[in-house]
Amino acid sequence: MIKNIDKFNLSELRKRLLKKGFKITKVKDRNLFGNLKSVYLTFFYSLFLIGFFYFLPNTSLYLSKTFEKPKEIENSSKLDFEKTISGILIDPKIDIDLNYKNLFDDIFQLNDTPNNSVRLSASTLNELFNDLNYDLKDIRSNKKVKPIEISLLPIELKNIESTKKRKDLFIKIVLPLILEENARIKLDRKRLFAILNKNNNSDSEKKWLKRKFKQYGVTKNDLSTLKIRMDEIPVSLAIAQAAKETGWGTSRFATEGNALYGQWTYTGDGIKPSAADNNSSHKVMRFKVLKASVRAYQRNLNTHSGYREFRRQRAIQRDNEEELDSLKLVEFLDKYAETGSEYTKVLKQIIKQNSLKDFDDASVLPKSNKLKNLI
Repeated sequence: MIKNIDKFNLSELRKRLLKKGFKITKVKDRNLFGNLKSVYLTFFYSLFLIGFFYFLPNTSLYLSKTFEKPKEIENSSKLDFEKTISGILIDPKIDIDLNYKNLFDDIFQLNDTPNNSVRLSASTLNELFNDLNYDLKDIRSNKKVKPIEISLLPIELKNIESTKKRKDLFIKIVLPLILEENARIKLDRKRLFAILNKNNNSDSEKKWLKRKFKQYGVTKNDLSTLKIRMDEIPVSLAIAQAAKETGWGTSRFATEGNALYGQWTYTGDGIKPSAADNNSSHKVMRFKVLKASVRAYQRNLNTHSGYREFRRQRAIQRDNEEELDSLKLVEFLDKYAETGSEYTKVLKQIIKQNSLKDFDDASVLPKSNKLKNLI
């Protein structure tokens, strides 16, 4: 029997066993551990794949932000202001405490005034100033400036070889304009405090307050906000910024457009920068007279949210009965230019190197009795 079995193959053996009545079944794999191991591996692989694809977008975003080239900071305060002065309404969400509706009406009026100004040459201006005994050395000592209003810068400023003479002529032109605008604000501020100290206000005072709320963009008739916004800009700071923005009056924007402070516009009358990108649509805002540029600059610093800290620090100096310190306040104008803190450092150097703080306590001689009372 045993010898014959060796000759059978498995299929023949299966047939014979079935004929004999045997039941043949397959034996199942009883290796429970092996099965569980496969289940666990499948589970963990699945979790890994799900987690990988879930976190992949966030990881990519993080890497792109970490290693991408830094974007150039844009001066939003300038852009917002220029859009407003060009007649474009700004989204009120930019600053919920600022009403833009009538913010620049008086500046528009200056720009709309018929301009009969004659552009004087640099030599003619120097002769005029000499005839009037208008000398910066005297002003540094006696602190009195004659109310000389020059509406247009001379084209020849850039041709003056002497740096000192060029700077002196520029200061002589802008100094009375800055002082006059500050005197106007000072007069308004004096009236405001007189109103605040009264229990009852007249109809004319109420109308005046209403007009000033609009002029400074104050919402909800907030007197404390008006008091903070209605204030002077230190003379040394205003001169320094005008000097920096115009190259001491030699830039094309200054001579062609009376733009002392580099405000931009996208739709209004402006001058296209020669170095601007072809796709760039901005221009430098053009003013009919220098006074309009000075007033627009002051209104910008006194109302825009980007300079809120500047105004707060100025108010602190006022509360402490201190003189306005341009070298301290300039620290809070880092948002005025794209270079940020570097811009404020340059302004500090201009103020110090040219002794501009000598003019901070100067005053313009009055054109009216109201202004005379301020001196």
